[in-house]
Amino acid sequence: MIKSIILATALMTSNIIFSQNLKPVSYQDGTQKLNGLVTSNTGKKLPGVLILPAWKGIDQEAKTAATDLEKEGYVVFIADIYGEGNIPTDNSSAAKTAGYYKQNYEAYQKRIALALEQLKKSGTLPEKIAVIGYCFGGTGALETARANLPVAGVVSIHGGLAKDTARNNDLISTKILVEHPADDESVKPEDYAQLIQEMNEGKADWQIITYANSKHTFTNPESKDYNPLMAERAWNHTLLFLKEILK
Repeated sequence: MIKSIILATALMTSNIIFSQNLKPVSYQDGTQKLNGLVTSNTGKKLPGVLILPAWKGIDQEAKTAATDLEKEGYVVFIADIYGEGNIPTDNSSAAKTAGYYKQNYEAYQKRIALALEQLKKSGTLPEKIAVIGYCFGGTGALETARANLPVAGVVSIHGGLAKDTARNNDLISTKILVEHPADDESVKPEDYAQLIQEMNEGKADWQIITYANSKHTFTNPESKDYNPLMAERAWNHTLLFLKEILK
């Protein structure tokens, strides 16, 4: 048990140190400055992955995923959705800010598109790009597919699945993987059912993997919901999906 704790601590420390190699990238949405991060392997003509972070903005989970994906041979860009001066400091402000983009989905889709352009500028192969997102970012991954942005596939990891029922269910050309925790209280049964209906009506290539005994943020080591076994399985499923669509 003690050895496992020491190993886990060592791995976490190494990931934090390695994530310091991520390079800051500033870009714009009109007058709003955005501050993303990119891995150190830019310009190598590799497949690319865009990471959409959770509702408090760029966090350690996103950074760790980026550096781990770099080791797998991907150029990775972490998007800044909110912009400089707008990063939430607590759950209340995060809910309010994320809620704005969920309601104003076209603004969210625009910020995702701008981040994709930055990923392309990093030298990645433009025809081999995927998007993965956590929590609020998982909602963004689905919005990427709904907007039919030019990516091969998206992964929504414990993301919000709901969409305003007033919106049409349009054709979806992007491959979709949803990694859903079975005990996620933030997702209503009707949201889950409506997403399946949306993907079927959109004639999408989709799959949903549900993880047992898992609450909302089951993949985040810093969360009380963390389930290490299911988190590892979800990560392996993500890697398998990315290998299928990008390599």
